[in-house]
Amino acid sequence: MLAIAWAALLATPLVVVARRAAPAARALSLGAPPTVPASEPTRWRTRVAYDLAAARDLAVVRVVFAPFVRRRAARTDEAMARELPVAIDLLGVAVGAGCTPFLAVEAAARWAPPTVAGSLDAVVRACALGVGFADAWRDATARHPQLAPLADALSVGDRSGAPVGPALARLAAEERATARRRVESQARRVPVRLLLPLVFLVLPAFVLLTVVPGLAAGLARL
Repeated sequence: MLAIAWAALLATPLVVVARRAAPAARALSLGAPPTVPASEPTRWRTRVAYDLAAARDLAVVRVVFAPFVRRRAARTDEAMARELPVAIDLLGVAVGAGCTPFLAVEAAARWAPPTVAGSLDAVVRACALGVGFADAWRDATARHPQLAPLADALSVGDRSGAPVGPALARLAAEERATARRRVESQARRVPVRLLLPLVFLVLPAFVLLTVVPGLAAGLARL
């Protein structure tokens, strides 16, 4: 009974959100799929693509998979924040060795941690296709806003020729301080998170296993 009650309590927000999004899903299902000539061999592929697009927009699908999408984005942001100081140090070493900002990014993309290395490699590939250095960084910061200070420092150095080593050193120190504050904040939240299993799981189990049998035995002797 306790498990059923908790399951109903946890399912209530999902049901509420699904009911709010249900009209939009029903309106989408009433829309006519794109017409394709019967003689075209790819008609079934178009139909499958339309059905998949409609299913992706269903309320239940969005409600079920939204927590996983948010969790994945949160993990990516945490990895980016954790790896960014190391990548900035690599960029500082490359700039100190005489590399331009672009060459420093190209060198750091080979040795940086994987999450940051993917963004740096995307900048290098965009520049190889003819995109400007600042525009390539603008696309990278649109995907990962944590890279905005680094992009500003490197873009200014590439545009004006000013040394970016001191700016990178200052930025690395700031990122390490931010990461330290984040870890301290997470450590302070641990006792609060432990209250939930203690109050709602451990204490009810203790009552059911110790108090309830004593009360039942006392009532049986009456």
